[in-house]
Amino acid sequence: MNPSTGIQYEIRHACAEITNEAEFLAAVRTIADAEGSAVICIDADRVAGEAHVRAALAHAVRSFYVEETPVANSFEMETLLWTGATRQCNEATRFGIHTGICRLFVVICPPSGGASAALAGIMTFHDDEAEGWEELTPAKRERLRRLYGISPEEEAIVGPERFAELVIERVALLEVYR
Repeated sequence: MNPSTGIQYEIRHACAEITNEAEFLAAVRTIADAEGSAVICIDADRVAGEAHVRAALAHAVRSFYVEETPVANSFEMETLLWTGATRQCNEATRFGIHTGICRLFVVICPPSGGASAALAGIMTFHDDEAEGWEELTPAKRERLRRLYGISPEEEAIVGPERFAELVIERVALLEVYR
């Protein structure tokens, strides 16, 4: 839940094998519409963990629901924009799903047991394995450096244990660019 707004959400961990992105998104949209929840699928390999997702959600909730000054036409896309620290929708889609096996942070807003049950038909939830979702391997750090424009020098200054904070800082800096 976003404490400043009262908007409730849950973040789940899931894997999905996606052969057709449009069909998968249509299935997610059908479930979301039927259950009255927004469902956002965020590529876990392109974010610096759940704290990053929560930071993006806080900004998206504020811009979409509180200030009512979103860039995107939907809360789902607004969340992806903040996740990717970008104002460009075509860039933000890189932080959603992709074909193949996709590890996802799945946001359900507001939480819905019905949505979770229906989503379990198109993805497998792994909430009991949350620790692995936070791991920043060398390959993932390099990917995140490229995606968020983080130099090795910046990481050296703050230390490798605070790398995720650099990514979250990029999310916060989007506020300046808006």
